[in-house]
Amino acid sequence: MSNDVMSPGPRASRRAAKPRKRRGLTITLIVLLVLLLAAGGTAYWLYSRLDGNITGVDINKALGEDRPEKLPTSGQNLLVLGSDSRAGAENEELGGGGKAGGARSDTALVVHIPEGRSKAVAVSIPRDTLVTRPECATGGGADLPAKERVMFNSVYAQAGPACVVKTVEKMSGVRIDHYLEIDFAGFKDLVDAIGGVTVDVPQDINDKASGLNLTAGPQKLDGTESLAYVRTRHGIGDGSDLGRIGLQQQFLIALLSEVKSQDLLGSPASSYKIANSATKALTTDSGLASLTSLAEFARSMNGVDPASMETIMLPVAYDKVDPNRVVAAEPQAGQLWKAIREDTAIPEEAKKSPATGG
Repeated sequence: MSNDVMSPGPRASRRAAKPRKRRGLTITLIVLLVLLLAAGGTAYWLYSRLDGNITGVDINKALGEDRPEKLPTSGQNLLVLGSDSRAGAENEELGGGGKAGGARSDTALVVHIPEGRSKAVAVSIPRDTLVTRPECATGGGADLPAKERVMFNSVYAQAGPACVVKTVEKMSGVRIDHYLEIDFAGFKDLVDAIGGVTVDVPQDINDKASGLNLTAGPQKLDGTESLAYVRTRHGIGDGSDLGRIGLQQQFLIALLSEVKSQDLLGSPASSYKIANSATKALTTDSGLASLTSLAEFARSMNGVDPASMETIMLPVAYDKVDPNRVVAAEPQAGQLWKAIREDTAIPEEAKKSPATGG
């Protein structure tokens, strides 16, 4: 992925490939970390400090009443974004030193937790997907008219997180209950706080754009290397955004495994260090913008087994006008969103994407 929103990408490969399933993706790693800390009986002053770290956005107020209905069950839907914001010196440096204006949704996941909360599915929305952006209010209060054929990741830069939520709701018909966002620096600091993450690199990676050079096989990555790993696109697949989605999903599995392998409850200092990094990095909807709310939400998901989670890429096809962009593939995308709206099993055919990214 380049820093420029509309920069031309390489022609995506049209070679048919079997869609790959990846299981074990944590839906809200940060929430789980906060739960670990809460369970450790942290002192009130530590709680207050962590609570003050969290940034909240009032999504409900921004969107009003013109939204899809809530699930008829106790299921929940979250929108999880990784932002490529260049705000602050650390984010700017981690973004390659670019002066790109605003920020984009570098990674986007719609996470569905069905009724009973014993399993979950995460749907990755490719950043290069062309969508119809609905009419939105910008952060400054100005009205932004609706527009067709807009790159999904540009919506954040143009109108902020509430408009991203509105765009996802309009394209899917799925009501988003909660919003979670983490930026470059927050991601790096979180990985460094847990001492790095070991991933099984699927092939040699030599990305001249980012300077990331890795040989195939198990590699322990620090925060900066981890960020480059989940953002690389020149070093994997056909060079498109689609190719790196698999790396992102694989890395999050490894990240969760690393957290679970550490005795955080037995080490309050480690618990606090990780939770401090996590909460400073986190922006949520106002309904989750407190340590208490995050902990309560995490407790409600205690029954979700990470090993039973499934990740899916939104089925997309190469755009007929610009083959460097993709559009939602039908009928697969419609079937996928319908299953999530109705809290039913996702059909196997709804998981198959014509565009695979090589």
